[in-house]
Amino acid sequence: MALYDPSKYAVDLEQIPRIVTDTLPGPKSVEWHNRATKHIRGLSGQVRLFPVTFEKGDGCTLTDVDGNTYIDFSSGIYVTNLGHCHPKVSEYVAKYVKTLMNAHDFTTPVKVLAMEKLMSVLPGDFTGVQFYDSGTTAVEAGLRTCRAATGKHEFISCFMDFHGKTGHAVSLARMNSLYGPARASGFYMVPRPDTYRPWWTRSDGSMDVERYLEFYDKFIKESTTGQIAAFVLEPIQGWGGTIMPPDDFFPKLKKFLDERGILLFADEVLTGMGRTGRYLCMEHWDTLPDVVTLGKGLGNGFPVTAMAVREPYAEAVDKISASTSYGGNPMACAAVLSSIEVMEEEGILEHVQELEVLFKECMADWTSKYEIVGDTRVKGCLMGVELVKNKETKEPFDEAGKLVYQTAFRKGLAWIPAGHILRMSPLLVTPKDVARKGMEIIEESIAEVEKKLLG
Repeated sequence: MALYDPSKYAVDLEQIPRIVTDTLPGPKSVEWHNRATKHIRGLSGQVRLFPVTFEKGDGCTLTDVDGNTYIDFSSGIYVTNLGHCHPKVSEYVAKYVKTLMNAHDFTTPVKVLAMEKLMSVLPGDFTGVQFYDSGTTAVEAGLRTCRAATGKHEFISCFMDFHGKTGHAVSLARMNSLYGPARASGFYMVPRPDTYRPWWTRSDGSMDVERYLEFYDKFIKESTTGQIAAFVLEPIQGWGGTIMPPDDFFPKLKKFLDERGILLFADEVLTGMGRTGRYLCMEHWDTLPDVVTLGKGLGNGFPVTAMAVREPYAEAVDKISASTSYGGNPMACAAVLSSIEVMEEEGILEHVQELEVLFKECMADWTSKYEIVGDTRVKGCLMGVELVKNKETKEPFDEAGKLVYQTAFRKGLAWIPAGHILRMSPLLVTPKDVARKGMEIIEESIAEVEKKLLG
């Protein structure tokens, strides 16, 4: 078994984070950002809250145009799993920048190698693979495949899940249009179990998954035409705030769906490829989805995603015009191939599992120690901290979330806000001392904001 070598990603914690400007964002960052906003619109919340301009990345650090260097706990929104500019990934991609950048969907040796490598690490009988250039495109292809495989046309998804920003992908999520509801006909949304905010519990306070399934059954019978092709959901919600399901949810949901001829479509664009310590997050619950989408960490920053189906449904992919202009180009396939090779050669999955233990230790007393911390959750290198005004009512504390995010960023930690929920997605290769330092910065920031807001 390959072992993780922390020396490959080591940094001097006496020098990192390194803040050299009197204010953050620094003056050059502000200048570049102001130039950008003359033209760019629709910036993300994290950029609006902290408009820094980054110039380079190295391993688990990011450096802005002013020379300030940050510990990266964002991974480019769950993307650069193996660190910025990993030498092997960069080398593989650079080879095809110089030799063959695109050949549409014709076969290339590197595409075959990438697909073979991907199939070798995924559980079960997945096949019918296609590569794409965005998570949204892969999700759309998955929806078409589900329709072709079942002959049905409707879909069920969950409140607060996120699946992309095109027509049908938006219809799976809670996103509204200025011109009316964004959800297309035949797309339905239901609640999913949230271990911190359950809709239904048993008399002992534990989550009652059966009540959710009973609701789904009644909803399908009374609110749909019964032509449900698939139930589409994230194993763990990302944009919704790192919402974890109870351990018995997915095994029971799969049985429920199988009995009704409905496919289980797991959108693992965010959670897959090692983010939670497994190639598929669904492996934690010994559940094999019928359709899966992958992305983000699949190419360590190169825009490449994938849609794969289990063998019984592989022929359906032939019916949907699955190819794309950019999906599966040689550069993308080189990124996929090299990223998986790095994960195998450097023992990354085992290291992620060790990091999970460390993160749990760091956050073990936060809910008892801080009045504004309502809940902490972690699965591998996927974490969330929920900030509340009152632990009994669990009222979200959005102002605290904003301030903690900004405070930690000013201390040299680049990460992700989500309203009152703090989201952390450190690189899978982060050394343990760097990971602990990042958690210390977050805890310091929580303490400072709590004192400021509550006195």
